[in-house]
Amino acid sequence: MNPGRPLYLAEQVRELDRRTIAAGTEGFALMQRAAQAAFRVLRARWPEARSLSVLCGAGNNAGDGYVMAALAAEEGLAVQLLALRPVERLDGDAARAAQLAASAGVAITPWTAQAVLEGEVIVDALLGTGLSGEVREPFLGAIRRINAVGRPVLSVDIPSGLCADSGAVLGAAVSASITVTFIGDKLGLHTGAGPARVGELRFKRLGVDAEAHGDLVPVARLGDEALIAGALPARPRNAHKGDCGHLLVIGGAPGFGGAALLAAEAAARLGAGKVSLATAPEHITASLVRCPEVMVHGVRGAPEAVPLLEAADAIVVGPGLGQGPWGQGLLQAALAAGKPLVADADALNLLARGRIQARPPAWIVTPHPGEAARLLGGDTASVQGDRAGSLRAIAADFAAVVLLKGAGSLVGEDDGAPLTLCPFGNPGMASGGMGDVLSGILGALLAQGVAPRLAAEAGMLLHARAADLAVQAEGERGLLAGDLASYARRLANGVG
Repeated sequence: MNPGRPLYLAEQVRELDRRTIAAGTEGFALMQRAAQAAFRVLRARWPEARSLSVLCGAGNNAGDGYVMAALAAEEGLAVQLLALRPVERLDGDAARAAQLAASAGVAITPWTAQAVLEGEVIVDALLGTGLSGEVREPFLGAIRRINAVGRPVLSVDIPSGLCADSGAVLGAAVSASITVTFIGDKLGLHTGAGPARVGELRFKRLGVDAEAHGDLVPVARLGDEALIAGALPARPRNAHKGDCGHLLVIGGAPGFGGAALLAAEAAARLGAGKVSLATAPEHITASLVRCPEVMVHGVRGAPEAVPLLEAADAIVVGPGLGQGPWGQGLLQAALAAGKPLVADADALNLLARGRIQARPPAWIVTPHPGEAARLLGGDTASVQGDRAGSLRAIAADFAAVVLLKGAGSLVGEDDGAPLTLCPFGNPGMASGGMGDVLSGILGALLAQGVAPRLAAEAGMLLHARAADLAVQAEGERGLLAGDLASYARRLANGVG
C-alpha cells in the first residue's frame, strides 16, 4: 500500500473545512490560522522584503489575504492592498478579515486596470479552489499583471486560475514562486499544469487530520519511494537467472530500432534475469553492439515470434513497433499470449484504431496525453482537463492498470482506490526515448513477478527519480533516455 500523502478534490477539502468548524473551531479563527501560516512562509522565504502588494478577490481566499495584509502592517511592512471585490460586498469571515486589515491601518484600494503593483513580493489571494469556469475580468487582467511584473509571488491555497481538481489552467493562472495550501492537499497542485504554476509547494494542515475522516477517500496519494523497496526485495543468495524472470521486448519495425533497444537495455539494468528482443532483422547488429546481454532475434512476422512468446514470463510491446502489418501481427500475438504485458507507443495507437481485440489477463498501458485522447476518442485538452477521470475511463475500457504520463504522472485502475501520483521528474525528461526506457523498467518488474499495479507505481517512481539523479549530476539540458538506466539500477538496489 502506498503510504504517501493523500490528495483530495476541492469539494472534499471544503467538506473538511465545514467539519472542522462544526467540531468547534470558529471559521474566522481557522482563517487567521491559515493566514498566519502563509505569512510565516513569506517572511522565511523573503526576509529582506519591506513591502507587499496583496490582491484580494472574494470569499475565504480573499479573507486569508486581508488577514495577511494586517499581519504585514503590524510587522511594519508597507502594504498595498488591492481589492477586486468592493469591501461592502464582502460578507461573513471575509468581511471580518477586511475590517481587521482596515483596523491595522491598511488602506484598501479598489483595483483598476491602471493599477501599478508596488510591493517587492506579491500575495495572490484572488481566486480559490471554488473556481470552475474560465477566469473573467477583472480577475483576468489582475492575473496577467501579476505574471508580467516579474516579482516573487506567494499564492494563497492555490494559484488563482488553476483548477484544484485537474491542474488545468482555466483561461489564465498565476505563476507562483510559492504556494501555501491548507487542510488537505489538492490533486491539481501536482498534475497537469499545476507543477509549472505552483512553484514551491508548502502544505499546512492547520491542525486538521484529513485521514481521520475515513469516508472522504482521497482521489490520489503522492508516490512514496517505499514502493520501490516493496517491489524489489532482496534476492536469496542462491538465486540464478531463471529465478529472475524472462522478459520479451517486441518492437523496432524496419527503420525504427532505437526505441526497442532502449527498452531492452533498461529492462536488463533493472534486474530481469533474461531479456529477449524480437525486432526487425536489420537491427540485430545494433543490438549486439549496444547491449550484448540482450538476446536479440530478427523476426519477419508473428509466426516467428511464437516460440519467444512461449518462453517469456512477461512482454513489452510497442516501442518502435509501427502501425503496419508487421506491428499489427506481432501485437495481436503478444496480447493473445496470456502473459503479463506492457503496451506502449504504437501498441496504443493500434489499440485506439480498433485493429486489435485481444486482451491479456494482466497488463499495463502507458499513454501520454495524446495517446490517451486517441484511446478515448477525444482530444488532448479534454484529457488534461480531467487526468484522473481520463485514466479511470481508459482503465475501464481496457481492464488494465493505466500509467498516464506527463507532469504529475498517475497510476491507477478502475477500482475506486486512490491513484498514485509521481512527485518526481524534471523538464530534462522532455526528450525522445524516455517512454521506451519506462516501458523497459515496467517490463523488468513484471518479469520478476511484481503485480501490475505495484510494478506500474514502482516503475514510474524509479524512472522519474533516476532522471532527477541524472540531472543532479549533469543538469537538465541534454539529458538522454539512455542515461537513466544506470541511475535506475542504483535506486533499485537501494544505493541511489
